[in-house]
Amino acid sequence: MSKLVLNQLTHPQRVRLLYKTILRLHRGLPTELRALGDNYVRDEFRRHLKCNPMEAQLFMTEWARYASTITQQLGLRGKPKGELGEQLDVQAVEMLKDDQVVQLYELMLAAKGLHGDTITADDVRGSNK
Repeated sequence: MSKLVLNQLTHPQRVRLLYKTILRLHRGLPTELRALGDNYVRDEFRRHLKCNPMEAQLFMTEWARYASTITQQLGLRGKPKGELGEQLDVQAVEMLKDDQVVQLYELMLAAKGLHGDTITADDVRGSNK
């Protein structure tokens, strides 16, 4: 889609386009990862429906970067070309809020197929003391 057309879209239209693009990209993921990814994307987009403009900009930037990464990793045919995903930057993880660290940990457990082992924000705060 051309940049001119994107600039003419309203913010909700750009959000919807990114959301649908990510779900379409997930079709190329293995079944288990697709289900996990789709559920995570739905939850994240719902959580940020009413965020402030600064958070919305950061949210859109990061999800667009994710879509770009997945596009590169899946290639034109939508089949993985090697390993999926990328390592998280340590500095980026250190900037996360406690509840975001908990969410990231629970996502890791879900991705590894581990169930029932969850932590809370209190656990994270307790481990930082």
